[in-house]
Amino acid sequence: MRWLVGWSSIAAHFGTVGAVDAVGEFDDGGTITPVGSQLLWGDPDPLWAVGDWRPDEVRVVSVDPFNRLAVLGCCGATDDELRLGIVAARGGALRHLTAWPGSYTAVAQIGRRITIAGDLAGARPVFHTPWAGGTAYATAALPLADLIEAQLDVGHLAALLACPETPEALRDSTPYEAVKRIPPGHALILREGSREITGYEPVASLAVAAPQRDPEHAVRDVKDALVEAVRTRLTAPRHAPEMPLPDPGPVPGMGPADRRAARGAPLPGIGADLSGGSASATLALLAAGLPGAPGTVLGHGTGAGERLLAVTFNDLTTGSRDDAELERAGLIAENPRLHHVVVAGGAEALPYADLDGPLTDEPGPALVAAARHKRRLAAGSADHLTGAGARQVLDAHPARLADLLLDRRRRHLLHPVTELARSEGASAFSLFSLFVPLTVYRAARRLARTPYRTGMEDAAARLPEANRAAVANGYGGPVDASLAALTWSRPGPAARWLTGEALAQVSQRLYASATRPTSVQRPGEARARAALARYAADHRVFEQAAEIRSQRLHAPFLDNQVVRACRELPEALRVQPDARAEVLRTVLADTGIHDLPPGWGATSRATYAAANRAGLRSAVGELVSLFDAPLLADAGLVEARVVRKALRAAADGEPVPLDGLADLVSTELWLRRLLSRRGTCWTGTAAPRRRAVAGGVIPRPKLST
Repeated sequence: MRWLVGWSSIAAHFGTVGAVDAVGEFDDGGTITPVGSQLLWGDPDPLWAVGDWRPDEVRVVSVDPFNRLAVLGCCGATDDELRLGIVAARGGALRHLTAWPGSYTAVAQIGRRITIAGDLAGARPVFHTPWAGGTAYATAALPLADLIEAQLDVGHLAALLACPETPEALRDSTPYEAVKRIPPGHALILREGSREITGYEPVASLAVAAPQRDPEHAVRDVKDALVEAVRTRLTAPRHAPEMPLPDPGPVPGMGPADRRAARGAPLPGIGADLSGGSASATLALLAAGLPGAPGTVLGHGTGAGERLLAVTFNDLTTGSRDDAELERAGLIAENPRLHHVVVAGGAEALPYADLDGPLTDEPGPALVAAARHKRRLAAGSADHLTGAGARQVLDAHPARLADLLLDRRRRHLLHPVTELARSEGASAFSLFSLFVPLTVYRAARRLARTPYRTGMEDAAARLPEANRAAVANGYGGPVDASLAALTWSRPGPAARWLTGEALAQVSQRLYASATRPTSVQRPGEARARAALARYAADHRVFEQAAEIRSQRLHAPFLDNQVVRACRELPEALRVQPDARAEVLRTVLADTGIHDLPPGWGATSRATYAAANRAGLRSAVGELVSLFDAPLLADAGLVEARVVRKALRAAADGEPVPLDGLADLVSTELWLRRLLSRRGTCWTGTAAPRRRAVAGGVIPRPKLST
């Protein structure tokens, strides 16, 4: 795990500006520094980079000793552009710090003012906490929790399980008490210890509809942003993995690539996922088609025309194999600039098959399938492109139908609601095909007419009943899911197994948020941004859980510039059936790629659900044992017998929300790893004597109004 950390405090508590030798020195002579850190600049407001950062991933430029900028990550800006960013930040133009291609975190120091800009999606969050008379900040929550010896925030875990896609329930909290998160699209500004959180993006108004852009120009901007995002990865310095374990020699049935993957070392150069879906295929084809040598390390091979490594995962387990998707991947891989590798996975690669893994910064559903993903990524390259986030930034959230009604564009609802009726298997002339559009239209109209405060209060009133329904709403067919999403807030899939007291506490959070002033947003835009933030946070956990040494995962669809371009797509275009596939088809066509396989854009979550159910069925004994004495029950969030019953029911094939069980299992795993952890992120004579959550799971305080 890689992160940066620094602090801003009153100058009297530290050394003088530029006094590097005095970094982290207190009045009593004690010192504190992060373990394994690289100092970027010194006192009185020091900044460190911690972890296995590559040399080109850490850049510091300055115009004078008091005005400088640190950029950590993959950034396509030149040094001159970074210096221009310092000038812009000095004038308060924070958005300029987030407008370069790539995925990165920018920290600007203008005199004693420190500005840390988070990203738009939430994949590169910023955290902060009061400390030493000032404020400490980092791009990971656990180091700050260690710094202040924070205890577990059980209320945050309850909100994360009950309403994962509702920012009003999560607020700015983290799993650690007193460690706060900056919302996506915001920046943290520190001045001698005082802090300010400000947004750098314009917010859509509920009273006035934003002018609709021309669809062709909007799609062209998406194409430009994607091409620039991929080019930024291709033009970055190439890296070869550190020397892996020695090759044991020929093994029956295994080639050199198979043996290398088994040793856990990625190939040098750049590769990409090729699952057969439109997002990963678009990135692979763009990377293979751009000038240069995407698949080779500089100075090796011919230097041009080398093939890009494309990795496809083939699930061999019964009932979870998608032959059509594999066939599409094979047809795409016929491109002569792609080198196709198929990674086979049997029962050992099912979700829940291997529940051992590293401690991540926060809990996330990726913990139950980390071994499955590592098996695929081990066959990839040192820099690996994934299509993660494409659905969240390109597809239309069902709540956007309410935005269309607010703009008086009712005719644009016809195609999406008709497609929903067809997805349920209704014939064109059946009564059901007429009933579904009317039902969806009524739900969208109800949401459009519901003010924010009323919607949140209604959601808070309904939440305590979430664990009493026989089947959680919104987790049946597409129509049920769309109807459940047409609201300001809805319970998550794990809410049905939470205790009444936990749900009541989250309900109180919603009630309190409803009365607070909030930026005015249209319901569809608000729900779409919340869903993107939740996915980006889960993707960050996935990167940490499935991390392979010397490998970097790149998700261009979560880059700031790509997210901005996708947000400019007209809502009338988004809500059309297969809009994502058509947008990406146009992107490829504009770059000269026209030959796409039949079934382009076809999606199927049946494969994912089948693999989840098969993995749960195989590991049900271990999972039931995991909840014999769960820490979640000690915290008062669940009753162990209820979860054990749900696990057995899911293994028997009963219709229960599998995503909800994955949330419960992953949170329990994360708690156990956190409490079994030894050591701390800090060293020095003034380092904390105890790690974060050293006291274990403290019973949740009684509900207060």
